[in-house]
Amino acid sequence: ARQLDFIILAFCWTHVRRDFLDAEKKYPDLEKWVTSWVEKIGGLYHINNLRRKEFDPKLPLQWQTSSFKEQHEKLVEKMAAIANERDAFIEAHNPDDPESDLLSNVKYKILTSLKTHWEGLSVFVDHPEVPMDNNNGESSIRNPVTGRKNFYGSGSLWSSQLAAIMFSIFQTIALCGLNCNHWLRSYLTACAENHGKAPDDLSPFLPWEMDEDRRYQLSKPPDTS
Repeated sequence: ARQLDFIILAFCWTHVRRDFLDAEKKYPDLEKWVTSWVEKIGGLYHINNLRRKEFDPKLPLQWQTSSFKEQHEKLVEKMAAIANERDAFIEAHNPDDPESDLLSNVKYKILTSLKTHWEGLSVFVDHPEVPMDNNNGESSIRNPVTGRKNFYGSGSLWSSQLAAIMFSIFQTIALCGLNCNHWLRSYLTACAENHGKAPDDLSPFLPWEMDEDRRYQLSKPPDTS
């Protein structure tokens, strides 16, 4: 993805937070320092959550409400403060100095990594629709990863490709708030009515093309009475 100009690569703040917490587990003397940084990251999440509540995805940033802009300005200031504190430590520390202690070097390594990934970690600021972490993404692949334990021994390439396609479709349907069972029944019924072929018009089955009434109907379990 990073080699494609049309894809913006966003990095995960949960993984950044984990870097700090892992350091504390290994070096308990860093507890106070780690707690401070974890609280800073928590502050980013809090402000961004407030901002996202006011966000209208149909409007550009400059046309958002005053409530959104207020939180957006706080977020920008918070990000700048974190970057300044990070850079101040990096500039003041020389890891090659023989007198440099172990804990300072650990801090340096974590903050240098933070700076290296800063561009990707900042994507959510100008793109409020982008989450700060990929927790949802990791949760969404849990079923395929777990199911893989049952797939060993199946050497068919086409079946693995089909499974990947179906997992992607079902997760998209679920993220859009539709009932997968109802949606699939509706789609397969349309295929049957079209003599076993996919319907020429797929818009009734694309969540972003549906009207509110159809989305509401497909969000319910199918009527099996």
